[in-house]
Amino acid sequence: MSGLVNALVIVAVVALVLVRQFRARPIDTDRRWWILPAALVVVALREPGIIDAHHRTESVALLGAELLIGLAMGAGWAWTTRVWTESDGVVWTKSTKASVAVWVVGIALRVGLFGLGAALGIHQDSSALLLAFAGTLVVRSGILVWRAQSLTAAAGRATAYGDAMRRSAWKEGV
Repeated sequence: MSGLVNALVIVAVVALVLVRQFRARPIDTDRRWWILPAALVVVALREPGIIDAHHRTESVALLGAELLIGLAMGAGWAWTTRVWTESDGVVWTKSTKASVAVWVVGIALRVGLFGLGAALGIHQDSSALLLAFAGTLVVRSGILVWRAQSLTAAAGRATAYGDAMRRSAWKEGV
C-alpha cells in the first residue's frame, strides 16, 4: 500500500507543480519556498526500503544517480524559466518551452535508470523518486528566489530575462 500512496503523492505533486509553473505567477522571495520539498523528503524517508538490502552498493549508486538527475533537472528548469519584473516591482515567473525539454530529458533519464535497476534485479522504491523530486524542487525554487532577489535589487530596471532577444526580433510597421 505504501508504494501506491507514494505513487499518488508523486502524481499529485507533479501535476500541481506543472500546472502552477507553466502559468505566469508572481514569486514571493519571502515565502518559505522549501516547505513542499521538505514535506516530500519526510514522506520519502518515513519508511525503510529506499535502499535494496540485497544490492546495497548498486542501490546506493542508483539513488545517487537519481538525486543527481533531480538536482540537474531542478537547475535546468530554473534557468529555463522566464523571470521578469513588472512596473509595480512584483517579480513574475513562467516556465518556457525549454523547461518542457528539461522535463522530457529528465524523465527519459529516470526511466533509463529504472530500466537499468530492473535489469540488475535491484528493488527500487518510489521513495527514491520522491527524494529526487524534492531535490528538483528545492534547487529550482532556490535559484528562482535568488534570481528574483537579484532583479529586485536592481531597482528601477523593469526588464525581463530574455527580453533583449524578444525586443530585437520585434519590428515596427512602416
